[in-house]
Amino acid sequence: MPMIAFTKNHQDLSTDLGYQFKFFCDKCGNGYMSSFIQSKVKTAGSLLRGAGQLLGGFLGTAGANSYEIQRIVGGKEHDSAFRQAIEEVRPHFKQCSRCGHWVCPENCWNHERGLCEACAPNLDEERAAAQATATRDQVWQKAQSTDLVGEIDMTSKTVAYCPECGAKSQGGKFCPECGAKFFSSIECPKCGTRIEGKVKFCPECGEKTGS
Repeated sequence: MPMIAFTKNHQDLSTDLGYQFKFFCDKCGNGYMSSFIQSKVKTAGSLLRGAGQLLGGFLGTAGANSYEIQRIVGGKEHDSAFRQAIEEVRPHFKQCSRCGHWVCPENCWNHERGLCEACAPNLDEERAAAQATATRDQVWQKAQSTDLVGEIDMTSKTVAYCPECGAKSQGGKFCPECGAKFFSSIECPKCGTRIEGKVKFCPECGEKTGS
């Protein structure tokens, strides 16, 4: 029996009821599904499954899945259905002589060059894509060189949420909900260090602050 030629991108959808296959374009992933071919040995598979449940052992294990029985008794039928599906779908694909990929002629074949578009890109598509990419890059560059935060004071401290009640700060110095001051500082009574926030002891000299 001759060997079966097929694309690497295909999916076997066969079950114990019959055979069906999907074939996909190697470039874009679009594809076609072959016509369903009803199995001629599905009844035999059902009978073997019943016998397997009674006898146990290998048939008992295989009987849990009728498709596994199908693979045992229907190998030639499966191969025949696969070959038929390939012949049905083959006219919807072209094979590139340069890379060997099977592609859909509608979207991924360069008819002028006689090669797939991975090997011989469509220049109009490439130019349009290059222009769009360059435009996007220039927009990012222009945005990065434009001062969009000139009115924001980046030197003053700010918090996102109030440490007392958890309300959103809205960028001010005091909480809009509870009125708590976001930043406060005291002077160490011993060494004079300015200490921000609530601390019990001076981080410089260890003096108790009374906070």
